[in-house]
Amino acid sequence: MAAGRKRRSAADTFTARMKKQFHRARIGLRKAAVDYFRGDGSDWIAFVALLLTIPLIASLTLANAVWFTPAALVLPIVAGGLLLRPASLLALYAAAATALIVEALALRPYPDGFARVTPGVVLVVAACGFVGLLVAQFRSRVGVPWRRGGTMLFDLRERIRVQSALPDLPDGWHREMALRPAGGQSFSGDFVVAARTNEGRTLEVVLTDVSGKGMDAGSRALLLSGAFGGLLGSLPPHAFLPAANGYLLRQDWEEGFATSIHLVLDLDTGDYELYSAGHPPGLQLCAGTGRWEEKTAEGPLLGVYDGATFDPCKGSLRPGDVLMLFTDGLVETAERDLVEGIDRLTGEADRYVAGGFEGAAWHLIEAVAKDVNDDRALLLISRTG
Repeated sequence: MAAGRKRRSAADTFTARMKKQFHRARIGLRKAAVDYFRGDGSDWIAFVALLLTIPLIASLTLANAVWFTPAALVLPIVAGGLLLRPASLLALYAAAATALIVEALALRPYPDGFARVTPGVVLVVAACGFVGLLVAQFRSRVGVPWRRGGTMLFDLRERIRVQSALPDLPDGWHREMALRPAGGQSFSGDFVVAARTNEGRTLEVVLTDVSGKGMDAGSRALLLSGAFGGLLGSLPPHAFLPAANGYLLRQDWEEGFATSIHLVLDLDTGDYELYSAGHPPGLQLCAGTGRWEEKTAEGPLLGVYDGATFDPCKGSLRPGDVLMLFTDGLVETAERDLVEGIDRLTGEADRYVAGGFEGAAWHLIEAVAKDVNDDRALLLISRTG
């Protein structure tokens, strides 16, 4: 009992209570900071920090105007435009204007010497404040603060990448895909969804090219990739493209069409069906002859009219055979037509026949369409033996 009272007494000491209070304050501050950078919390932390920098900058300017120019007030103003909400930003601007007036009075009129508050300094500070306010108001309308916007875009890009990942295949099969958005951007109008269905015995892959390119088509590609991923495996193969066509028509987009090619591959036998919706043909390398054959299926563009039908092209992959699926950005440009582009692609692909197609997808895009300002995607599936 006495030992217990001693422990409780030690726990109630002033030092222990201060430690508890400090721990709680630290946890609260850390939680507030995490909430703020997630976009869920108040902006008071950033507001207080920026507000304190204004008198600090003004004091340094008054102490040594040669090294600390009055124009330095644009620094908290620019940071506030990125960090604060419009209401807090106006309060920060009021503090900056007050500091600028104090500097002008203390440093005497600008004709008296250098490092004074000139009309140019006032215009620069005012212009930066106006731009910052416009940015803050735009973020407020969108509803995504800057600190959360970059994270959201990164998350979207990663979701597209995960959705485009091809499933692992059994021994005797090799698959790979390469995707290059237009202009080196992170978002593309080309995407792939894939799944193993029929208890893993069938590989279904859909390669789609949404109208437009790069960032302009990225948002629609993300929406369609999620919808197509939900449809894939939930419907019989012959019903996938009609369902995708109906979904695209219901969106009622101004630029609402897309091309798509749907591969249904039996991993036990190598037999496949290829459905196309206005997409460039697939190419199959037959190991027995060493020649590339076009595999063309009939079907209209997605999102053009209701009731479209899609007739499959059938084939079979034997050991050593390779099947290539691609988007038109890889083979068709303003300088060359589709036939010429396919010839160039197959010519480059012949270099990989002897050594295998490991890592060939990325190198083929580099060799055939490195500088093309369009989205480019290439999918390779080979039966290795």
